[in-house]
Formats: sequence, C-alpha cells, structure tokens
Amino acid sequence: MPEVKQNAMERAIDEIAKQHGVASGQVVAALDGLGVSHTGAMFEADDEVLSLIVEELKASAGDKTIVCTPGKTTPRDVANALDLPQNEVLKTLMTKVKVMATLTTALDDEVVEKLAEQFGYHVNWASPAKPVKAAAAPTQPKGAQKRPPVVTILGHVDHGKTSLLDHIREANVVAKEHGGITQHIGAYQVELPQGLITFLDTPGHAAFTAMRARGAQATDIAVLVVAADDGIMPQTIEAISHAKNAEVPIIVAVNKIDKPDANVDKVVQQLPQHDLIPEAFGGDVIVCPVSAHTGEGVQNLLEMILLQADVLELTADPKAELDGVVIEAKLDKGRGPVATVLVEQGTLQPGQVVICGQQWGKVRAMTDYSGSPLKAAGPSTPAEILGLDGVPLAGDRLEPAADEREGRDVTSERVSRIRDQALSGPKRRVSLRDLRQHNAEEGAKDLNLIVKADVQGSVEAVRGLIEKIDNPEVNVSVIHGGVGTVTESDILLASAAGAIVVGFGVKPEAGARNEAVRQKVEIRTYNVIYELIEDIEAAVKGMLEPKFEEVELGKVEIRVAFKLTKAGKVAGSHCVEGKIVRGCSVRVRRAEELVYEGKVASLRNVKEDVREIVAGQDCGIKFEGWEDFKEGDLVEAYDTVQID
Repeated sequence: MPEVKQNAMERAIDEIAKQHGVASGQVVAALDGLGVSHTGAMFEADDEVLSLIVEELKASAGDKTIVCTPGKTTPRDVANALDLPQNEVLKTLMTKVKVMATLTTALDDEVVEKLAEQFGYHVNWASPAKPVKAAAAPTQPKGAQKRPPVVTILGHVDHGKTSLLDHIREANVVAKEHGGITQHIGAYQVELPQGLITFLDTPGHAAFTAMRARGAQATDIAVLVVAADDGIMPQTIEAISHAKNAEVPIIVAVNKIDKPDANVDKVVQQLPQHDLIPEAFGGDVIVCPVSAHTGEGVQNLLEMILLQADVLELTADPKAELDGVVIEAKLDKGRGPVATVLVEQGTLQPGQVVICGQQWGKVRAMTDYSGSPLKAAGPSTPAEILGLDGVPLAGDRLEPAADEREGRDVTSERVSRIRDQALSGPKRRVSLRDLRQHNAEEGAKDLNLIVKADVQGSVEAVRGLIEKIDNPEVNVSVIHGGVGTVTESDILLASAAGAIVVGFGVKPEAGARNEAVRQKVEIRTYNVIYELIEDIEAAVKGMLEPKFEEVELGKVEIRVAFKLTKAGKVAGSHCVEGKIVRGCSVRVRRAEELVYEGKVASLRNVKEDVREIVAGQDCGIKFEGWEDFKEGDLVEAYDTVQID
C-alpha cells in the first residue's frame, strides 16, 4: 500500500470530502470508525480502505451532514464545517432560528441542528471529549471567557448624546488620573468595579448602519438617548429602527432630568408606541433617567449596561485566531493611514501583520483611547493602529496574516475580485419592478419599506394602508417611518435591510440621491396616496406564485377512426356537450380508463380548418403525438386559466 506524508494525507481527506459533499471532519470520523490511523506522521490507504471509507460515510452520514461536538458547538464551528462566511451563519441563526449569540457562544444541541437544517445539512454528533482531558489544566483559563460589552449611543440631535459620552469619558479619566483627554479615537473603555464597558463613539446612527451594511455586527447593546423635556422625535424613531434592524437590546437613557420642564413619565408613555415596552409596564426595556450635566443617574446607567451584558453572557477567546472589525479610519498627514479597530476574538499585538478589507500592513504602533501605547489588545478592546498601506472602510474585517507576502497576496486578490465584480454588472438590490424575479432567485417572501412623508399624519396614514395589504404568502413590513426628506441615513438603513424607500409628499436630498446610486437602493416618490398603495399592492401580487385552475370546455365522442393520405389518422367525432377548441388541453378516456392526455393539434369541419366546434356539430380531430384512438372513446376538453 502506498505511504503518504501528513500534508498529502490531509489533501487526500479533503478530496474525499469534496467528492462526497461532506465535511473533512466526517471523513476523519469515518477513519476513526474503521480504526484507521490518521494522526501519525504516515498514513496508509488503498482502494479497499477508500471503499470502506465511502461505505462508512454513507452509513453514518446519509444526506449532507456536518460533524459537531455535543454541548460545545459555536456558530464559528458551524461556519467552518459548512465552509460558509461567519456573518452569513450568524445572520441565519438570528433571523431564521431566532437565537441571539456571538460567534463563540456555545449553542444548545437542538439549536445547532436547526441551524444546520437551514443550509440543508444534518448534524452527525461526535463523541464528547473525555472528562480527564478537560480537567488536565484547571488553573489555566482556556477557550471562551467573559468579555466587556460593546455599546453604541444613538438618539435625536441635541438630546445630549455627546454630553453624556463626554461625562462618562471625563469621569473615567479622573478615576484613572490621566488628567484630561484632548483627543479620542472613536472608541474607548470605562472601568467600573463590576467590570469594563466599551463605547463606540460613532457619528450617529448613519455610521452605525453603514457598518452593518458591510456585514459588521460590532455592537452588543444600543443606548437610546431621549431628552426628558422634548420626548421622542423623528431622529429618535429613526434610531429605534436602526437598533431594531441590528437586533440588539435597547436601553433607554432619559436625559436632561435636571431641567425644570423635564417629564420622564411622558417619555416612558411614548415608548410603547414604538414597540419598546419599559420594565415599569411589564416589558424588558430598561429605562434610566440621567443628567449628563450634573451626572445624576449616569452611574446607574453604566450598572444597567453591565447587568444587560450579564444577561447576554458575552464571551470571547483571547487565545483564538485574531478577528475584529474596523470602527473608523482616516488618512493623517503626519502618520499616514490610521485605523480604529475593535478586537472581537484573539489578541492584537504590535509588530503583527494584519489584513483589513482591501488593505494590509504590519502594526508599527498601537495606542488606546487615551493615546497611551498598548502592548496587547484583547476581545472588546478598541485600539488605534498605524502601519496599513491604505485607508480601510468602516466595517472591514480585521484578520491576521502569516507574513507580509501573504498580506500582500490576499489583498491583491480581493482588489482584483472586487474590480471584476464591479465591471461585470451593478450590485443587485431590490426594486419594485424586478421584485418577483428577485424573490424567486433568493427564495424570499419579504417586502421591507422605509416610509418618509411631509407630516406625521401622512406617515401614519401610509403605514396603516400598507399594513392592511394582507397576504399569507408575503410579509410586508414598514421597518422605519419618519417625517422629512429622504436622507442618506434612510438610504444606508435601506441598504442594510434590503428595503425600498417610499416618499410621500417629499423629495430626497441631493446626498441621498447620490448615496442611493452608490448603494443601488430604489427611491419611489408619490403625491397621491392611492398611487403609492396601488404600486405596493402590484409588487406584492407580483411576488406571489401564479395559481391556475382547470375550466371544463366540453365533451366529444369519437365515432369513427379513418386515415387520410397526407394528414394521417383522424378521429371523426361529434361534440355532445359544450365545445372543443383548437389547441386546448384534452383527456381521452376509454371505458373510464385514461388513455391520453395532451392537446388538440388540429380541428376541421368538413374540409375547413376551424377554431372551435360546439355541441351538435361533427368534426375531425388530430391529437399531438397520438393516434391510438378508437371508436367510442370520450374526449374531455378543458383549459387552464390563471386565477387572482
């Protein structure tokens, strides 16, 4: 038997897995089941062994399967086993299986099976690890560990988002005796006795959704800031839509409670109108009255964030392979490309070669939010890095590279692929015109809309009429409704959610038009509400699979079969009921037995070709591809019509 070295053996296993549509782990499991060693320096295989492997795969795997470990499988493990992008698997877990988790969360066995089924796979459970191995080194923490939550603050303009962030930051600086911060890097950490909190200091919910549009899911918790003297405003509603679309928990911070006209109860009563049920009303939304000016309630807000993080059970592995996301990036005249990154898995260190989207580089310097040098950045730690060869995009993944050559090769290949995709055709987005074709290709039955109108009454009227478009096969959802012109933020939300923007009595801003062209998002504007509803109804109808039903035309009795020199065999018939039409569908029965089902090829009356024959008339019939008829056969004529 030929002997193959270890690396060649691994390729052989991968080839077997590819040929049979299974994961490599299944081939390894099959080898284990056959008692064939594959872990040493050498591996022996011949045709007989390969045949046994195939039989073992068929016996144990059945259809497409993946091998998972009971009680220890994470979304990352499933993505690796299926050879699919991690973001795609995580999105399916949240949207289809309805389970919130991070890439390193250990999933219940039942959840793993449901997740695999979404991709057409079954789970083949491997034998769990022996307890002895798990207890080998109890003093050294391994695998997933608790990590700080990552929080984004959203809300209406002038409701105190920046003031609240500044108060939190300054309080933290005093506690750490840094003396003051003259700059910050878009993300920073607050240290409390109960633990750390990482804040993303993004320029509003537009950037929040822009990251999501590129597949980044960096935020664990969204804090919605609402002014106690102003209540819920249009941008507040917009922020709620962004946070809900990201499927992250929302904590409401009612700010400016120190003002004389502050009314916290008013805000609390407004929240249920936007599907945010406060704990005081029996819901699960935490509401924290705060004052960014005096600092009242801020400490309680931070404690509530940590409490919510405990419920989410956020974990990460600092010893795993590096994985993170770019929060923001810029080109500094003195320092070159500067990127703020958030580590999600593993540990980032100076001198490491990394890849950020289409850029790569060796980390020459790394600092924390205060500008102090960082020796290492673990999970949920923000860091500013220098050394990239270009400016990456917000939402680009942070990945490790073995060396500079690999970093250069990977990014060059990505640039070429993206260029080819751009040249091959426009990015596919949803439009009302091609909605049916899109849903047929994607297998989706959802129509997401963003509604903007001139006044709030119009928003509610349009939303109400759209929600009345009831169809069990198509889910029509207004994911956001607001007052005012169509903005860039609306386009970014539509891009992330695969939605169509509908404007009633308003026009899009110039920046929004340009962004819509870049994102391939359709904007529809109307001045008559019924035209808007008619278009939506037509789009919904176009998404439905056409339905057909049979309509009986008539019955014809074959009385004689004769042959013509040129025409061949013809059925001399008499129409006894209804009518028969040239080209219609027919069934021919002989003593109740179905002998033919097809179409009428030609229909003649005496010597003339006719379109139809009605009851009481004689005719000659030729059938498509069939001449085995006999006297006494009964022809049932019918038509198939599409129904609404």
